[in-house]
Amino acid sequence: MRSWKVFEASEVLRQVEEATPEPAGSEVVVSVSHCGLCHSDITLWKGVFDMGDKKVTIDSIGMKHPITLGHEILGTVSAVGPDVTDVKIGDRRLVYPWLGCGECDTCRTGRENLCMQGWPLGMRRPGGFGSHVVVPHSRYLIDTGDLDPALAATYACSGLTAYSAIRKAMPASPDEAIVVVGAGGLGLSGIVILKALGHENIVVVDVSEDKLETAVKAGAHKTVLSTGDDVTKKIVETAGRPVRTIIDFVNNGQTAAFSFPALARGGRIIMVGMFGGQITVPTMRMAQGGLSLIGSITGTLQELRDLVELAKRGKLDAIPYEAVPKTSINDAMDRLRRGAVKGRIVLQEEIA
Repeated sequence: MRSWKVFEASEVLRQVEEATPEPAGSEVVVSVSHCGLCHSDITLWKGVFDMGDKKVTIDSIGMKHPITLGHEILGTVSAVGPDVTDVKIGDRRLVYPWLGCGECDTCRTGRENLCMQGWPLGMRRPGGFGSHVVVPHSRYLIDTGDLDPALAATYACSGLTAYSAIRKAMPASPDEAIVVVGAGGLGLSGIVILKALGHENIVVVDVSEDKLETAVKAGAHKTVLSTGDDVTKKIVETAGRPVRTIIDFVNNGQTAAFSFPALARGGRIIMVGMFGGQITVPTMRMAQGGLSLIGSITGTLQELRDLVELAKRGKLDAIPYEAVPKTSINDAMDRLRRGAVKGRIVLQEEIA
């Protein structure tokens, strides 16, 4: 098998050849045909998390180089362990990558993405930047039917992350303004999912006029250009009043700072992005306003199944994406790092 690995932080990925894994027990080997490129891949490639008051290296939390990144994985089953009975060689499947220990209370209640001892693919286990991945159990494989495989690969992270955040924002009446901060791959996924769920008042905030135009094409009803010092005022004026729900797919110090004052009483910010930074929150206003700051990270296996079913029923519009050969991975990573991507890049294995 071939893999593109990060050997040193912020250096170009190197292609290596290694033995194709053999499955044991309940394991399934998936031959990767498509792997979406996510901004968290850039963060892991840089090797540092911005925690606001400090920087944390990935080595300090037990992620050792070299790392095979990539967690938006779709491919075909190429080998199965002796205990596997519900998938067969040749089946095309989307892979749920947010694997937990499977034994703690969090995992037993279906929230493996929040497991304190998690081993997600593309982070603590080799991921989709390799030509093959080992999935520990077939329950993590989802049949995507006739869906476009390149688009379906993006559901494993950007789609799922947006869907899980939106579920935390419900219930909401269709005409209530929901503010989406960020019109990158995550934000665009949020727009099409909100639209699929029948929402009719989506306000999108972004620093780029081009991305706001893309957001309108995806289904946004109103937009706010987040430049200047009056972003909070523009959000409230565009929504018509202070807002009850803001989903922040950027989630840095700047976006949190202009979002918090825009909240109505009973309002909440669902904080999704991992661009880092921090804010100072007035504790009395939190109490008096009945406000909530809600963190949201990826999503559960059941939420991914629900999202795929929504797409298979034809309810979910496609977000913009570009399929590129996996051999172009370093160029694709650089484009994403520079913000030169509309929607999503999907790495595709070249057919011999």
